[in-house]
Amino acid sequence: MFIRKTVALFAGAILALGATACQAPGTTTPAAPAGSGSAAGGGGATGNITIGIKFDQPGLGLKEGAGYTGFDVEVAKYVAKELGYNESQIVWKESPSAQRETLIEGGQVQLIFATYSITDTRKQKISFAGPYFVAGQDILVKSDSTIKGPADLAGKKLCSVTGSTPAKNIKDKYAQTVDLIEQDTYSKCVTALAAGTLDAVTTDNVILAGYAAQSQYAGKLKVVGAPFSTERYGVGLKKGDTALCTKVNTALAKMQSSGEWQKALDKTVGPSGFKPSGDNPPKTDACS
Repeated sequence: MFIRKTVALFAGAILALGATACQAPGTTTPAAPAGSGSAAGGGGATGNITIGIKFDQPGLGLKEGAGYTGFDVEVAKYVAKELGYNESQIVWKESPSAQRETLIEGGQVQLIFATYSITDTRKQKISFAGPYFVAGQDILVKSDSTIKGPADLAGKKLCSVTGSTPAKNIKDKYAQTVDLIEQDTYSKCVTALAAGTLDAVTTDNVILAGYAAQSQYAGKLKVVGAPFSTERYGVGLKKGDTALCTKVNTALAKMQSSGEWQKALDKTVGPSGFKPSGDNPPKTDACS
């Protein structure tokens, strides 16, 4: 009996040593990356999921103390829940316009909900689920401004954000007549407008409405109300991940049909007085 026990213990030790020898010195078995694994199964996900949002857009993606508010945030939380994550498993990552593709390509985020317009150029680097909202590019000015649309911007100082669709639209169509100033966030543009160092700010109407409704700008700034583009907000994700894209689209469709999409919009965007276009809520595109 003693001999049998000794042999069994010796064999177990050899197996354990062999398993350890298969690893490089000083390494341990890696854990599954955040947002992977059971997230695709839609329930009981382990670990965390990192989601990119804006931190400075009132009504859409705004960091307030230790919390986050806005329509993008509410949609992100709903989708994450459908993927199997509760709110405590979400790690929020600030995603400035110029960094969004880089954050996805580098695996620093699994999904981005950040007023992220779906464009063919961006599709060369990443994939999109959605869209989940349709906006339009517009102009924010001081309340006494005579600017009523893009045609009135000649010779004016106009601010937008580096890497954004609105900035590209201005460069493509009005570069010869408009003095375009680019910042890394819209909040910097709006601060400069209120201070009188700029004539106007341009981005999507729903974003501008959120700024105009903030207490420090109420009655001082206004949205012109003459949209001149169509911006379809999508969910950015790793290029070619059609499985995840399909699950996100399923969650978005469920959010709309259940009435939760409208509730989230009323709660977050509603207080600004902004009225979405008739293109909302939009149908999702096929994943590719």
